[in-house]
Amino acid sequence: MSNPRPTHQTLSVVVENRSGVLARVSSLFARRGYNIISLAVAPTDDPAFSRITIVIDIETTSVEQMTKQLFKLVNVIKITELDPSDSVERELLLATVSASGEARSQVVELVGLFDGKIEDVGYSTLTVMLAGDPARLDDLEELLRPYGITELQRTGRVALPRLERQAPRLRNATGKAS
Repeated sequence: MSNPRPTHQTLSVVVENRSGVLARVSSLFARRGYNIISLAVAPTDDPAFSRITIVIDIETTSVEQMTKQLFKLVNVIKITELDPSDSVERELLLATVSASGEARSQVVELVGLFDGKIEDVGYSTLTVMLAGDPARLDDLEELLRPYGITELQRTGRVALPRLERQAPRLRNATGKAS
């Protein structure tokens, strides 16, 4: 069984943390008619820089062309194309779900199965939260729909490359690899 061809590409763009940078980056996409599937931005560990995580539709967008255009922007420091199999992607979902009577306990149980949390409780509704892999959020959202989702908000993806998993070679007393 072959893996389906990916339909999106995640770009991690490190930029100077200055006002107007996000507007310049997003307008670059808009001017070329490229659709942004997801966009998240926040400062990095160095407050002088921010990381913009952009998920783009690769069926309508040339990733190579987009990265060339992004590099032309003065405030862009680094661009990393993140392959979903070589990166950790996470997203946050908040949903208000109709849940009264027997449905309430079913929704609570369902959210618990996904390791989500009940964040707020009303007379006939619950607000649930789940953070995790975007596909997992899609699954929970689909299962909550029959109960009636009255409000839904997803943050957009954030992503970082996976860490190296190979142990460094051991060196003997002479400094040579063993």
